[in-house]
Amino acid sequence: MPDTLVALPPTVRDVFDTVVTRNPHEPEFQQAVHEVLFSIAPVLDAHPQFVDGGILERIVEPERQIMFRVPWIDDSGRLRVNRGFRVQFSSVLGPYKGGLRFHPSVNLSIIKFLGFEQVFKNALTGQGIGGAKGGSDFDPHGRSDAEIMRFCQAFMSELYRHLGEHTDVPAGDIGVGAREIGYLFGQYRKITNRHESGMFTGKGVQWGGAEVRTEATGYGAVFFAQEMLGVRGDSLDGKRVAVSGSGNVAIYAIDKAYQMGATPVTASDSSGYIVDDAGIDLGALRQVKEIDRERIHAYTAHRPHARFIAGRRPWEVPVDIAIPAATQNELDEPDAHALIAGGVRAVAEGANMPSTPGAVAAFQRAGVLFGPGKAANAGGVATSALEMSQNASRQRWSFADSERKLQAIMKGVHDSAFEAAKRYGHEGDYVVGANSAGFERVAHAMLAQGVI
Repeated sequence: MPDTLVALPPTVRDVFDTVVTRNPHEPEFQQAVHEVLFSIAPVLDAHPQFVDGGILERIVEPERQIMFRVPWIDDSGRLRVNRGFRVQFSSVLGPYKGGLRFHPSVNLSIIKFLGFEQVFKNALTGQGIGGAKGGSDFDPHGRSDAEIMRFCQAFMSELYRHLGEHTDVPAGDIGVGAREIGYLFGQYRKITNRHESGMFTGKGVQWGGAEVRTEATGYGAVFFAQEMLGVRGDSLDGKRVAVSGSGNVAIYAIDKAYQMGATPVTASDSSGYIVDDAGIDLGALRQVKEIDRERIHAYTAHRPHARFIAGRRPWEVPVDIAIPAATQNELDEPDAHALIAGGVRAVAEGANMPSTPGAVAAFQRAGVLFGPGKAANAGGVATSALEMSQNASRQRWSFADSERKLQAIMKGVHDSAFEAAKRYGHEGDYVVGANSAGFERVAHAMLAQGVI
């Protein structure tokens, strides 16, 4: 587990110890639970009924964990077997909602951490959706379209029985884009003989998808950063921005940052990062990552003045704003100190838990505005809920309408987190605020619905 976890208050310590005992080899899940439990102690002091009602003991245990094998045939005729996962964490506010991730790093710990985070993120949006996450250790990189189709069909042939628009509504995540969602939905439709367009989000706009869904997580992180800066009478206009990653979230965070008057100067992948002091050329980045599917260093062929730094992360570049948008624990305490030394004013997490506990603590000690992922990257799932609404009513909203709704939701997420932090004596601490606001909503609903 990255960094050293600080001691928990007595109110929650026993619950965390039980989590560690029951899940001894799941460091990512333990880290996510620790962060929430540490933040919500003031909520428990104010609402002793949550303690008496056993909310903590229940909320850290998924309602259902599904793990299954996924056998499929590659193009050479060889049998392959991967593992599939779906952790349905909480349905107290609505049907389970959360993405599917296809990546070699996927294991039960990562899926449980993501599902646990999703509970509070979804609650913050106010959209009436529960929390879940799923995926597989299958790696789509280097696979043909036919192989990906066969894998997706095999994956859905097992998972379909646990899904439905009133039960569990998956979406995409790392390694699961429009292509994979199409194959997964097609197999679900064939098996069930039902065209439940609302049971999968992130679909193509031609067949039930929502405008802005592709852009939503990246756009939402930038909207959240703007809201944080606005509290201090500042804005993104004229700011230098470091973005990590080069997938959907990163690309659209860069796009929206430009629209807000900022200059994004970095992008990255697992091989290293590029820095373009003139500003990232979005056309060149998309060509490299979405069309040519090359490593990030190929960007320098399009922009010779840009620099590629192998094996490193972009947090050593002096910037005003940082948006970690790649993967969990990608920004550690030394990275945080480098950003602070470089003058960073705000960090908005575009990925799920990309900052380690030590990094978060360093930012907060330095007075850097810090938007945790469950708040700052809630735009994706918020727009997924909008897609579900459109599917249920057989409507289509325009891009402009959808973006306005997204921006309003992100303002609501920011305001809920800000006000909760203030209410519990931690004004400006968006970690405490986001966890407290999300937890309150879930806990009240759990009490109301009884011991189930």
